[in-house]
Amino acid sequence: MISNSSYTVEPWRLRESELNLDVLPQSESVFALSNGHIGWRGNLDEGEPHGLPGTYLNGVHELHPLPYAEAGYGYPESGQTVINVTNGKIMRLLVNDEPFDVRYGKLRSHERVLDLRTGLLRRVCEWSSPAGCTVRVTSTRLVSFAQRAIAAVAYEVEPLDSDVRVVVQSELVANEQLPEKQGGDPRVAAALEDVLVPEEHFASEMRLRLVHRTERSGLRVGSAADHVVHGPATTRTAGESGDNVARLTVTAELERGQPLRVEKLVSYGWSGARSLPAVRDQVDAALAGAGSKGWQGLVRQQREYLDGFWARADVEVDGDAEIQQAVRFALFHVLQAGARAEKRAIPSKGLTGSGYDGHSFWDSESFVLPVLTYTSPDSVAEALRWRQETLPAARDRARQLGLRGAAFPWRTIDGSECSAYWPAGTAAFHVNADIADAVTRYVAVTGDTEFERETGVEILVETARLWHSLGHHDHHGTFHFDGVTGPDEYSAIADDNLYTNLMAQLNLRAAADVVVRYPEEAAALGVDDEEAAAWRDAAEAVAIPFNETLGVHEQSAGFTGHQLWDFSATGADQYPLMLHFPYFDLYRKQVIKQADLVLAMYKRGDAFDAEQKARNFAYYEQMTVRDSSLSACCQAVTAAEVGHLHLAYDYLGEAALMDLADLENNTRDGLHIASLAGAWIALVAGFGGMRYRGGTLDFSPALPEQLSKLAFVVQMLGRRLRVEIVGGTVTYRLLDGEPLRLCHCGEPFRVAEGSPVTRSLRKPEPGPEPEQPRGRRPVRRH
Repeated sequence: MISNSSYTVEPWRLRESELNLDVLPQSESVFALSNGHIGWRGNLDEGEPHGLPGTYLNGVHELHPLPYAEAGYGYPESGQTVINVTNGKIMRLLVNDEPFDVRYGKLRSHERVLDLRTGLLRRVCEWSSPAGCTVRVTSTRLVSFAQRAIAAVAYEVEPLDSDVRVVVQSELVANEQLPEKQGGDPRVAAALEDVLVPEEHFASEMRLRLVHRTERSGLRVGSAADHVVHGPATTRTAGESGDNVARLTVTAELERGQPLRVEKLVSYGWSGARSLPAVRDQVDAALAGAGSKGWQGLVRQQREYLDGFWARADVEVDGDAEIQQAVRFALFHVLQAGARAEKRAIPSKGLTGSGYDGHSFWDSESFVLPVLTYTSPDSVAEALRWRQETLPAARDRARQLGLRGAAFPWRTIDGSECSAYWPAGTAAFHVNADIADAVTRYVAVTGDTEFERETGVEILVETARLWHSLGHHDHHGTFHFDGVTGPDEYSAIADDNLYTNLMAQLNLRAAADVVVRYPEEAAALGVDDEEAAAWRDAAEAVAIPFNETLGVHEQSAGFTGHQLWDFSATGADQYPLMLHFPYFDLYRKQVIKQADLVLAMYKRGDAFDAEQKARNFAYYEQMTVRDSSLSACCQAVTAAEVGHLHLAYDYLGEAALMDLADLENNTRDGLHIASLAGAWIALVAGFGGMRYRGGTLDFSPALPEQLSKLAFVVQMLGRRLRVEIVGGTVTYRLLDGEPLRLCHCGEPFRVAEGSPVTRSLRKPEPGPEPEQPRGRRPVRRH
């Protein structure tokens, strides 16, 4: 998209200067607005044409049977799919009885701007009807960060060349018709039709309301709207409602240059337990609260919220305007995905589309939460409290699998497993360690001991129990995890996946430590000294597969002995491989979908020395095809660490532009939130060299020659730290708070407010640049 001439590169905006219907579905994703609770895709105000209409409430889903050719014990019975709830965005317009539709008449101009500082999506267009009447239509949208249940639209129409009669229809619409699922791509959502059963509809004066429920999942969904109309004294309004539509019709006779403005506030609420009257009252109360602020008040609150966010999260890049725009776009959408989720999951697409059926994966804890931990930590605590609330389902799943503790699901909306393919789902136990890692990182960075006591202890204990019961000691005393699937989804049911082993080791150690700090909470969970000692023994004995002949670590035991994939016989049109080759063939070859061992070297860098990292990276680059959007940022981080700065820069471009350039041709289904988080990771952890080690942040920065400056702000223990890399130096500046201990390339130092510290950059000495599979090298950035 960004390569299209209608999209400009600006540091704080995403601007589309003309409407291109060929990329309408993609634009709906990138212009989506959300606060983690409500998601509005960037559909046109009038509702049509559209690529994929989308209004989402985090957690609202419908169940559907999972068909199996052969039944098997432990298979999940129900799939979960995010549903398109009541659409409150729609503002239809008639000009002298002719509907405003960009496909008819003449669209003289059309511009949409997403402002990353204000959080507003603004659309301005001029249109001539088939009869020749020209109007200017201006609309502005927001999904409120300050008021979680509220979204709003300000819609204005102005005749430009003659007096006209206009009719604006502001609607709440349920059970919109959805496009059919295309092809066999498993990343596309299942389309469920007419899933909302009507329970109540209402229209009176300026107020509208609809209440529906889902048939299988038993969720009740309410939406309400209120309006303020500014127009001529003769302006008339009328409300009406039915099962699936509530409508306010505004009619006005406008003179040339005279505007009609409709401000629309929309509230949403849902519950799996509350009654219809309770949900009705919930959305009415939210609407009343928003009405007390009004449109302008909501706009002010939105700017204030984002001013605070950018003050603690901004990343500045000099030398590449595309990357500068892309990383701020990425941070904005990562914030939107989790800011007000509040004890709900962060789906892999956020609330920007229905891809992957709206499921949450390990992406959240491994990619999204690390970014939010340093920029918006409150949202991290809420996401992890959601994991704690789903522990009953995770414990049930562990018991079903014959294990102790909790087995968190591979993919889910409500906390129960809904992956129908167990080799890539159930066997990917590393999700447990990823969640535990997110817990320990959050506590270390924030110092939130209350969270650790109330939430962290339970999660760490139950995940450690899972690992101890899943693994076993051999006759030499080495501790093994057999038959598991690591991050690389082209390798399944492997023994001793190194990423899994190292992350489980970290999990076991963290659990053993936390029960010492909180003995009462540990005792309440039934932990005794013997169990904690067993965790420590297992952690110290974890198997570390290594090929002495090649001098590299093995992704899993025996992996380097597998047959090499024939990349010379694989055409460019056969990627992603999973859509063109059977998993059986992929599983038994040396071919890697996404960074696995390379991710382990980033997450557990303490387990490898510098020489091992360089050799491992070179070996695994040759077979990593990046059929997953999660891969490029991990490869960027490790490439930067081992000194291949140009290659890291190329991988940064891929991670940052995954959706703006629609690199995987599926942005239409929603944004890749983890890859967007990866843009920050590639810059801050890659070129900034930031790692958390030994109770403090350690930085080893280095920049590629294409970038003249990189600066970023992170939060640490309640302080704001600004790191600025320019020329051959890096300056550490504490913006507020008590003095902070840091490390630069392993050397400790202390930084205080008003006393910045400057150090020289490291000078990498890389070996020969590694090769990638034929045709899979990242695009060179210039």
